[in-house]
Amino acid sequence: MKLTLGFSPCPNDTFIFDALIHHKIDTEGLDFDVCYEDVETLNHRAFNGELDITKLSYHAYAYAVENYVLLNAGSALGFGVGPLLICKRPELMKQLSAISHSAVDLSLQSNLTVGIPGKYTTANFLLGLAFPNLIKKQEMVFSGIEQALLDERIDLGLIIHENRFTFHDKGLHKIMDLGDYWEHATGAPIPLGGIVARRQLSEKTVKQIDRVIRKSVEYAFAHPKSGLDFIRSHAQEMSEDIMYKHIELYVNRFSISLGDEGKTAIRTLFHKAWELALIPQTTKDLFLS
Repeated sequence: MKLTLGFSPCPNDTFIFDALIHHKIDTEGLDFDVCYEDVETLNHRAFNGELDITKLSYHAYAYAVENYVLLNAGSALGFGVGPLLICKRPELMKQLSAISHSAVDLSLQSNLTVGIPGKYTTANFLLGLAFPNLIKKQEMVFSGIEQALLDERIDLGLIIHENRFTFHDKGLHKIMDLGDYWEHATGAPIPLGGIVARRQLSEKTVKQIDRVIRKSVEYAFAHPKSGLDFIRSHAQEMSEDIMYKHIELYVNRFSISLGDEGKTAIRTLFHKAWELALIPQTTKDLFLS
């Protein structure tokens, strides 16, 4: 059976899926037609129901849950892995690094423009929780946010992925790690992105997909350099050191299986968003049984 599969060209995803798409493991008769897109593009493709299996952000999953079910394998959750809010001007770092609710602080926030990696990213959801008055948002490709700050086209930037490792070198300043904000508020790992399969597929096929993704992750952990050429081919100019820092940050035990801790974190995210009316309610089961 051939299935369409979408994931990002970022090292964490190519690390996870290398063994699967290159048949280094037994894929149980499944074959895959792969597309590589940034996560926000994949979010919108999920909204349109275009792919059989896809990576998406957990924020976006709330808008795709009627048509897709979350798999146990392939997710990105963890501690210390959250998006960062950064700036170029040191005075903004000092003014915003400690959240206050003074009239001056709230007024300042409402006048600042923040570059975000997509409306439906989990990063943007966390930004809304921590800084609800940052309402002037400009969507852009995640890899362009640092340069937009340097060019002073935006006041603040919400960065994800490998930019966590590069912003200091460009003279930019961290205001807040939104993952830390979430962890202190909930005690749970931050759910960033997951892998979903179309609910129209048979239960047997969906469980088969989940199994082979888990096998692919396990193979990658057992043979971490096996996919190096494949990972590098999609990592643009990223050094090998940065590639593997990226992988170590986002691929962990939750990528093998969500487990009870991972599922609790995801439920917490959804419940907080439902309470604030940030996402639509659903009666669908979030998780693969």
